[in-house]
Amino acid sequence: MEEFLKREYSLSKPYQGVGSSGSSHWELMGDAMVTTEQVRLTPDMQSRQGAVWSRIPCHLKDWEMQVHFKIHGQGKKNLNGDGLAIWYTKERMQKGPVFGNMDNFTGLGVFVDTYPNEEKHIEAQKKRYTPRTQRIFPFVLAMVGNGTISYDHERDGRPTELGGCNAMVRNLKHDTFLFIRYVRRRLTVMIDIDGQHEWRDCLDIPGVRLPQGYYFGASAITGDLSDNHDIISLKLYQLTVFRSQKEKEEEEEEEITIPSVDNMDLLRLGESDEGMSGIAIFFTVLFSMLGCIFLIVIGLVVYSHWNESRRKRFY
Repeated sequence: MEEFLKREYSLSKPYQGVGSSGSSHWELMGDAMVTTEQVRLTPDMQSRQGAVWSRIPCHLKDWEMQVHFKIHGQGKKNLNGDGLAIWYTKERMQKGPVFGNMDNFTGLGVFVDTYPNEEKHIEAQKKRYTPRTQRIFPFVLAMVGNGTISYDHERDGRPTELGGCNAMVRNLKHDTFLFIRYVRRRLTVMIDIDGQHEWRDCLDIPGVRLPQGYYFGASAITGDLSDNHDIISLKLYQLTVFRSQKEKEEEEEEEITIPSVDNMDLLRLGESDEGMSGIAIFFTVLFSMLGCIFLIVIGLVVYSHWNESRRKRFY
């Protein structure tokens, strides 16, 4: 598989004309601003949101996006927020609550979520996460929307996520990178955040169907808590992938017009299974065993009475 940098879909220094000229391939929105070192989506201030969007729709079938980003600020752990997102969507330049973009979007969103909303809500109710369901933030996750699916901000996107991983990316001295690859309807996300120049797996999902002709973008938002959310570069590569004649014919017959994910119900089922704590599993097994024992005892008693009445009929 070969890769070719597509400059018309890429954003890098010196950001010539970005946000100030109609001739630029990229457009700024909201509180985003360009400096010599980065495109700052939001400053470390409350209630800000900003974005940078490509003006050109992408018609590549197989592609790879490498994101060089930085999240930093004065807030201590879990006293910062809210995070940034990388988009490949039908809509562009739309403000909203999902990391600075609209809700009910159409396409792909990959989120670097830095604040645990659900965890704080559970703590306020004086409840606790189980060790299996608790997450370490920041957390990277992906979601595919079809225009009708809402991102659940209060639950940190859990009901609609495809998968994810924890990523300690705040206030690091070394560079941090996000890798998004879409090949043969397979979505792969990896991270390089340890300063070792090595990609670490985050999620790998087959059966992801994304139409061509959508727009790339990046956005971020702050609320009561804040951070600097910076994009240093977005580099898009076209991938040349060999396809058999049968694969080509199948793809031509089945044109993708609406984003979707195969077996999404199975993914959610697996997530709900993971959500069961060790204690919950123990009691489930325990009560199942007690139920079986109870049924056996009832069966033996009934059989005993039946056998006794049967013997009495012969006397």
